[in-house]
Amino acid sequence: MIKWHEERIIPVNIETIWTLFQLENIQRIMPNVIENKVIEKKEGVVGSKYEQKYKEGKRIETYIVEDLEHENTPDKKHNKIGFTLAKAFQVEAAYTLIKVGEHETRFIYQGQNTGLNFLGKTLLKLGGEKNNKKVVTDFMDLVEKEALQEAKK
Repeated sequence: MIKWHEERIIPVNIETIWTLFQLENIQRIMPNVIENKVIEKKEGVVGSKYEQKYKEGKRIETYIVEDLEHENTPDKKHNKIGFTLAKAFQVEAAYTLIKVGEHETRFIYQGQNTGLNFLGKTLLKLGGEKNNKKVVTDFMDLVEKEALQEAKK
């Protein structure tokens, strides 16, 4: 199992950053997600399900994402999702935004990736912590870059 927990301060208003996590904008911060289709929308978000298509190289993976936790207040935005990828990995990821000031937001990205079978466990070992750290950092960098661009509009 690989776990991560990274935090950074982004000099942008919490609402501006939160818009990037909405369904219609998700490709700006997750460019490899080529399709995101609502299957089931629940009141209060938790339990909502989406079919997501993710492209890596020439391969396209399709999986079902479920909203596990959701909070949307003026000072805190939080969403936790879970999905099984390629029958080999159980992934949980949580995105939390905490208002520090009018133009300052703490962005917390945490999660875990668990190998479900021999193949999944082996691939996690091969991919390793270093590769995962790069993926996490790249994602956070992209969220910050897009938030700064959005704030200029």
